[in-house]
Amino acid sequence: MDRSLAEFLDESGLSEPTDTSALYDVERIRGILVDAAKAGEAVSYSEMLGKLGFRFTRPKMRTLCRTLDAIDSEGRAKGEPELAVLVVRESDRLPGQGWWTGRTEYKGEWTGAEALRFVEELQAKVFDFWSESANGNAASSM
Repeated sequence: MDRSLAEFLDESGLSEPTDTSALYDVERIRGILVDAAKAGEAVSYSEMLGKLGFRFTRPKMRTLCRTLDAIDSEGRAKGEPELAVLVVRESDRLPGQGWWTGRTEYKGEWTGAEALRFVEELQAKVFDFWSESANGNAASSM
């Protein structure tokens, strides 16, 4: 019996959800990032999309990035460090170009050792904040 690729993927449980609302779910994505921060871990774009039920595609990544911007805007209003710095490329463990474009406190290249040091410093602040928050020593996230 000849099956289409779409039928094979559906039958195998490998098809992507048609509902993309998870990409806009600020609370869910924020929760994933807070959990990663408490664990002291960064996550790749592919891992984050996978946690939301999707395979990596550039359009989905761009949608995710818009949601990350919204999460960071809300976090800044609460005095929290940005969480988007935890979402990185698998290749070099650095955030993508969109993350860098709004930065005023960093003037270097967006790749290489200097960029990685900068990102790791920001990630360490996020890890410390959420580690302390989990122990009741920092401002609550709620």
